[in-house]
Amino acid sequence: MNSNQDAAELIWDGRFPLIRLEGRGCGSFLHGQTSAKVEGCAPGDLIQACWLNATGRVQALLEIRLDSAGADVLVLNGDSDSVAGGFDRVIFPADQVRLGEQRQQRRLQRLEAGKAPDLNQVIWLSESSEPPTSWADLSPCSATELECWRNKQGWPLGEQELTGDTNPFELGLSDWVELNKGCYLGQETVAKLASRGGVKQQLRCWHSTSDTKNVLQSGDQLKLNDSRAGIITSVSTDHATGSSFGLALVRRQALEAETLQAGSSDVEVSIARPSAFCDPPTRG
Repeated sequence: MNSNQDAAELIWDGRFPLIRLEGRGCGSFLHGQTSAKVEGCAPGDLIQACWLNATGRVQALLEIRLDSAGADVLVLNGDSDSVAGGFDRVIFPADQVRLGEQRQQRRLQRLEAGKAPDLNQVIWLSESSEPPTSWADLSPCSATELECWRNKQGWPLGEQELTGDTNPFELGLSDWVELNKGCYLGQETVAKLASRGGVKQQLRCWHSTSDTKNVLQSGDQLKLNDSRAGIITSVSTDHATGSSFGLALVRRQALEAETLQAGSSDVEVSIARPSAFCDPPTRG
């Protein structure tokens, strides 16, 4: 990211697949198909939710907005066709829900350095709408700037974070999961993870002061005292300093380490908890 361009002055302006659901039962249906508390939410509110499989692994990250006629489901990360197909397979006439067509939704988010992503900084716009006046002077971020921002904040939007094999607590998405609601897809596994008070790995930020000659790559292994400690999932480079940084899934036994060794050259990297990471539930 350009050192002269503060992340707080940038907008992430993107278009995402949106699944339309019609019918009076949409709130109840999405309450039972996603990790969020949807039923009873006010129309127009944006709701963050994970779409899980039966074993509690994250398949997609969603934003949901209810209205008087149904609900819009924006797929922030994941395969929208899989989400739509998954919904379609479990819709019954008694649900009073119909699956509509997909479309693209313009979504804007203010990027603030050092702060977790905040739904108060997110808006959806129609193609004919203009951003609010307070947003007009902010610059759209490039793909590189967006990647640097999410790697510094710890937002799991990369393919190696959302592999289909990670659960919400490993990715720092505990606040996307409502534990105090009835049955939903993946609920049994998620409840067991919450009651155990621990997960096998957690998302962490890493930073290396090595120059780009030793640049690391997604998929590189992390080690602690010659033992496996995790895997690098995302990489960005600070071209001004030659250092690299990114995200990694770090195994539980290495979470307290301040430094780890990475890659085939055993590059030393520092490890830190991301600002956007929401800790897993602790055993009560």
